[in-house]
Amino acid sequence: QVQLQESGPGLVKPSQTLSLTCTVSGGSITTNGYVWSWIRQPPDKGLEWIGYITYSGSTYYSPSLKSPTSISRDTSKNQFTLQLSSVTPEDTAVYYCARFIVSGSYYWDYWGQGTQVTVSS
Repeated sequence: QVQLQESGPGLVKPSQTLSLTCTVSGGSITTNGYVWSWIRQPPDKGLEWIGYITYSGSTYYSPSLKSPTSISRDTSKNQFTLQLSSVTPEDTAVYYCARFIVSGSYYWDYWGQGTQVTVSS
């Protein structure tokens, strides 16, 4: 059973950098056939895909994001991290990490519980 757990600050001030970590257990983030994603849901809005890091370490980001975005990983800890720079109140959302299958089928199969992040002074 794969489990994902988000962690990070619940409150970030405008213009600061938001950093969230997803810790994965029950499966390796370097296993071929999966990508590791960040998704968010702003208040009263639908899910928004942020980006992902592949099993080989390549990264891809949504072109619609306004804040500079970076996803990295620590394979020794089986973690991957999201950084959003220069955040604004528009970045307030519940943030999820999830695993996406890219081998044969294409879908998200495991999700974290989500963590609320509020951008406010």
